[in-house]
Amino acid sequence: MKNRVSRSLAASLALVSLSALAEYQLNLQQPVTKVGREVYDLHSFLLYICGAIFVVVFGLMFYSIIKHRKAAGHKAANFHESTKVELIWTIIPVLILVGMAYPATKVVLEQKNTAGANMTIKITGYQWKWGYDYLEDGVSFHSRLKTPQEQYENFDGQKPTRNADYLLEVDNPVVVPVGKRIRLLLTANDVIHSWWVPAFAVKQDAIPGFIRDAWFQADKEGVYRGQCVELCGKDHGFMPIVVHVVSEEKYKAWVEEQKKLMAANQDDPNKVWTLPDLQARGQKVYEANCAVCHKSDGKGQGAFPALDGSKIAGDKAHKDDHVHLVLQGKNAMPAWAKTLSDTEIAAVITYERNAWGNKTGDLLQPADIKAARK
Repeated sequence: MKNRVSRSLAASLALVSLSALAEYQLNLQQPVTKVGREVYDLHSFLLYICGAIFVVVFGLMFYSIIKHRKAAGHKAANFHESTKVELIWTIIPVLILVGMAYPATKVVLEQKNTAGANMTIKITGYQWKWGYDYLEDGVSFHSRLKTPQEQYENFDGQKPTRNADYLLEVDNPVVVPVGKRIRLLLTANDVIHSWWVPAFAVKQDAIPGFIRDAWFQADKEGVYRGQCVELCGKDHGFMPIVVHVVSEEKYKAWVEEQKKLMAANQDDPNKVWTLPDLQARGQKVYEANCAVCHKSDGKGQGAFPALDGSKIAGDKAHKDDHVHLVLQGKNAMPAWAKTLSDTEIAAVITYERNAWGNKTGDLLQPADIKAARK
């Protein structure tokens, strides 16, 4: 009976292991750009060289250990300062390094050559999202993690349903035409981020105050995913990148659609809002920008204080301080004056001052934020 149980357990573990290895891949992602294929081939070439060196060095070492062991009657030779040996172990490594450096240098120079671009996209890293500006087409948007927060925080210990793109899905993907040379200008609003899409062989740091550039030219339509690969803060792992490579016709249609959405979402700075409407708008702004640190229920976490019941958000006497804090930022909190409109800031502050246990009844209009910016 015990043996049967052991065999059943072993079989079950084997099935689990096979399931876990179903998506296992021992190599780089399949490239879809010319530079990506060159990087892939270079990686394989250098791996073969390192593997050959490993086999030769350790083969000779173990051969010498076994063949010339003391137990077989061999005695250690006593010699030094062999010019021939020193020349050999100097010249051969130099030739190997030159043979590795030449193709590597060609690939690196090709990666850095951003001339001849068909279009340019400015990418800005934020804690924790990406901003994209299509400089020729006049399209701008932010791209945030789409996976619901309750799925990955899981404070209640439940097992929420997760799809195949868990933590690798965004609300607004990058869209580019196939076969076009895309130049990327990268910077950051707060700390160092890094934009990485392995299928394109693109990995470039985004540094505040600097503009770095990179490029890619995808030759195959599809959806390609990447992540921020610079440790940029507590939610570093929640900054995925999604790029849709589409036909020229689909890209033009997407640009027109984005321009219509931007026009429809353009706020009238002179509009006077009612409290319910502004709260509803503020909740959307809060969930998209603030909930990742202060949580959806306003309870805060770690270094990020609770907003529910706080003096800054729950006390009528601190309304001006609340406005100043959101506009200017503090410590890890960014200055939202740089990325949010007057309407969005008025809405989110109004929401925070009237949500959860906060019942100040305060209503801020876009004109109030515009005046506070001065």
